[in-house]
Amino acid sequence: MRCAIYGAGAMGTVLGAYIARAGRDIDLINRNQKHIAALKEKGAHIVGTAEFTQKVNALLPSEMTGKYDVILLMTKQRDNAEIVTFLKNYLADDGALCTCQNGLPEPKIAEIIGADRTLGCAIAWGATFRGEGVSELTSEPSALTFSLGAYGKGNHLQDVKQLMECMGTVAVEENFIGARWSKLLINSAFSGLSTVTGATFGEISKNKASRKVAQRIIKECIDVAKAAGIKIEPVQGHKIDKLFDYKCGLKKALSFALIPVAMKKHGRLISSMLQDLRKGKKCEIDFINGVVCEYGKKCGVPTPFNQKTVEIVRGIEEGKYSVAFGNINLYGELF
Repeated sequence: MRCAIYGAGAMGTVLGAYIARAGRDIDLINRNQKHIAALKEKGAHIVGTAEFTQKVNALLPSEMTGKYDVILLMTKQRDNAEIVTFLKNYLADDGALCTCQNGLPEPKIAEIIGADRTLGCAIAWGATFRGEGVSELTSEPSALTFSLGAYGKGNHLQDVKQLMECMGTVAVEENFIGARWSKLLINSAFSGLSTVTGATFGEISKNKASRKVAQRIIKECIDVAKAAGIKIEPVQGHKIDKLFDYKCGLKKALSFALIPVAMKKHGRLISSMLQDLRKGKKCEIDFINGVVCEYGKKCGVPTPFNQKTVEIVRGIEEGKYSVAFGNINLYGELF
């Protein structure tokens, strides 16, 4: 079976290194020529909560040949139409492309390659790119989990499961959209605010002002999912919709107190969107908080805190704001 990770940046390099260390053949593909050269010469150097160097097979897109049975897609969503159309030529007729992206990318991918060849995976851990050939794993080892699902009949679903089990625990979700929404809820609150403030998930959780905003973003996500008829799936065994939903003051206070506890294993994470902004790139805020706003509009559920997050991040991209913790004050008018 031929397998590849397309978009082997921070997270893809970590996952690829674990898979290769388990003795599986997999190609790590990226457009960054210096990163690929470093991987070829020195292997993948993983730092942070894990520390090892692993020889890997690294390629530029121009070096790809033949057909793959499985491609794990780990690029940003902004270029999906172009990238998935390109990868279609390298995917076997009975192959599978598994998107490991944030948000809800499966429907548009399925339009290009077909539903049966479309899989999706919500990843509960994070990583940061530290330089050519080097990635930092920023989640604790006990948090290395995957939620995997099929959009159609699920070509190679079990094969993809076995690949990801080289790194962590994999749950195959029958209600995959519900699992996607669980990750979307977390990303909207913590990736969104990490991008706005420049802070880690742990710093956002500990500071009362930013935690208050995160709580409201989470609540909006839960309300939108309810209105859309989506059952939010547990994350690492925890029913986050039950823990963080509230109607009374006591439950609201409890959910507020639980946020730092829930983020403890992911305290060192920063948003990949923040990493993009720091490189001068536009980020995928429209595919995270923007998706919540889109669903909210369809279902008649107000999403002012998610919308404000989108507006601030767009303002940063346009030079109106700088990335700074003081941006939390921009939400003040919403309370």
